[in-house]
Amino acid sequence: MLMAHEKVKSSHLKRDAYLYIRQSTLRQVFENTESTKRQYALRERAMVLGWTVEQVKVIDSDLGQSGASSDREGFKKLVGDVGIGRVGIVLGLEVSRLARNSVDWCRLLEICAITDTLILDEDGIYHPGDFNDRLLLGLKGTMSEAELHILKARMRGGQLSKARRGELKIKLPIGFAYDYEDKVILDPDIQIQSAVRAFFETFERAGSAHKAVREFLEKGIMFPRRIHSGPRKADVIWAPLTQSIALFVIHNPRYAGAYFYGRTRTSKTIDGKRISRLLPRDEWTVFIPDAHPGYITWEQFEANEACLRENNCSFRGDNRRTPPREGPALLQGIAICGVCGKRMTVLYHQRRGKLIPDYVCQNNVTEHGARTPCQRIPGASVERSIRELLLEAVTPMALDVAISVQKEMADRVEESDNLRKQQVERVQYETDLAKRRYMRVDPDNRLVANQLEAAWNHKLRELSEAQEEYERKSKEDNFLLDEKQREKIMSLSTDFHRLWMDSSTPNRERKRMVRLLLEDVTMTKKDRILLQIRFKGGAIRTLKLPAPLPIGKLWVTDPAIIKEIDHLLGHHTDAGVSRILRERGLTSCDNKPFTTLKVSNLKRQYKLKDRFTRLRESGMMTAEELGIILSAEPDTIKCWRRKGFLVGHPFNSRGECLFEMPDKDMVEKLSAKLYLAGKGKR
Repeated sequence: MLMAHEKVKSSHLKRDAYLYIRQSTLRQVFENTESTKRQYALRERAMVLGWTVEQVKVIDSDLGQSGASSDREGFKKLVGDVGIGRVGIVLGLEVSRLARNSVDWCRLLEICAITDTLILDEDGIYHPGDFNDRLLLGLKGTMSEAELHILKARMRGGQLSKARRGELKIKLPIGFAYDYEDKVILDPDIQIQSAVRAFFETFERAGSAHKAVREFLEKGIMFPRRIHSGPRKADVIWAPLTQSIALFVIHNPRYAGAYFYGRTRTSKTIDGKRISRLLPRDEWTVFIPDAHPGYITWEQFEANEACLRENNCSFRGDNRRTPPREGPALLQGIAICGVCGKRMTVLYHQRRGKLIPDYVCQNNVTEHGARTPCQRIPGASVERSIRELLLEAVTPMALDVAISVQKEMADRVEESDNLRKQQVERVQYETDLAKRRYMRVDPDNRLVANQLEAAWNHKLRELSEAQEEYERKSKEDNFLLDEKQREKIMSLSTDFHRLWMDSSTPNRERKRMVRLLLEDVTMTKKDRILLQIRFKGGAIRTLKLPAPLPIGKLWVTDPAIIKEIDHLLGHHTDAGVSRILRERGLTSCDNKPFTTLKVSNLKRQYKLKDRFTRLRESGMMTAEELGIILSAEPDTIKCWRRKGFLVGHPFNSRGECLFEMPDKDMVEKLSAKLYLAGKGKR
């Protein structure tokens, strides 16, 4: 003790003594009170060494924080004050109270050595500037850090041992609970079970988490959630289903009855943030299939995962199918390029007011920077062939489809009705509970009675709203399943062609029908289009289609019509020719009636002489030319034509004409008219 006192100099006593107090968890703070008392008792040690009560500063803001954490406000204040020379001695019950990691401990020792600050623990006083003391403090810090590692390893080993047996209790998702033997069972609440099962059935039917959520919202079905913190911890609340909850349920293997542990790996970044990464299944620490009851089978879980991967449209180069979209291309997402083996994309163009697909492989463009794609295959003939093949394959099964559709619709309505009825029953129970609470209260205790009465009234309003919503939805469901709807389903289903061509059938549903039958279609275009169609189950069908004609050969007008147009142009304008062709019932190459514009286009395309050229070649003159001969203005010439003195032939739709040369008698007559008109003016 004498040697310890010798280390305390007057320079140390002029500065303050800092007592640092810490315990790792709040549970230790409340339960291990003796340790806290021993730490506070170090103030007497400081006073025995010569510091006054006012000089002893206690830092206890880090109670409940681990010593391995560097983000401790109390420790930061301690290091800061040591660095500016305010501290003469640092007191701690043991090294582990100050720090559990070498970085913080060594930094504190370095600063204490520079500022001539002492360190005191239960064993004695140390001067970090002295080599022997520094060596001993370093060993103590290393042992403290090793002790923490051993404690963590011991706890981790116990957790892993229980996890490998499937006995480690983990927070369960909604729909599960622990029984009195700590075994996982389905939640005893039938409404929760029904809601979870309904969600998986809806997702399997819809093929998309978004569509499943939308169907729940449209039907007014609530989904349960469990509160994990706060005063209402472990309570179940009912709220509309959201996309994030839907994805969590689909991705969670517990719903398939599997026990897992170590699915994520957490690491720290340079700035101290923690990030979690989802590991592949073969890297999970523990995976035990069929460990407890589930809502779906493992095969269904894997199929749901595959469905979500296919629905992910982000570009990652993994050659995935894309989900069915709104466009009319039947093979969207399942067309494969026969050259490079990659999925083909769809481009649309307008033709006769309809969207026509083209299947394009853009792997060369996106991956290799080429200017042209691998293949570009017109989709009109491909779509027609696939449609005919499906109609041929599906027709024998149409009656079974009709019966299945009716049964499925009835099951959906019954399932939704049961879920909504359970919601009403739950609100009814809560209302009865609020009523019983109100009835049991002392009438004289008005403060409590008023509150319970208000709660009862609130539940009564909720019950009324729930019953009204249930009745409204029930009426809608009854409308969906009336006799006319059943007859329509039967009539459409017994004739698959009508179902396919029905205007109310969305393109997305047609594509889903295609995917129920076809796995993919490989396309190759050379001198002809080769389609290799792979059905579900492995059967392959090969179709050979003729290559589409160039646009110049595809839209060709009948030569006889061109000859007739050439003949008519000798006597009529473009508008007159189109009118005569329409009267004769003739149509253009696109099976539409002739118009003035179409006649003009054909005239230019086939280099036919226009009406003006033909009239000029026959010797006819313009109004200006004839006016020079007759010494008259062009307007006078046009007026004489309207009065019948001259013969004019129109050459366009604006009424402009070329004129015939009048005979000698008419020239003299017109000249006399001009003479008399000029004399009248004088």
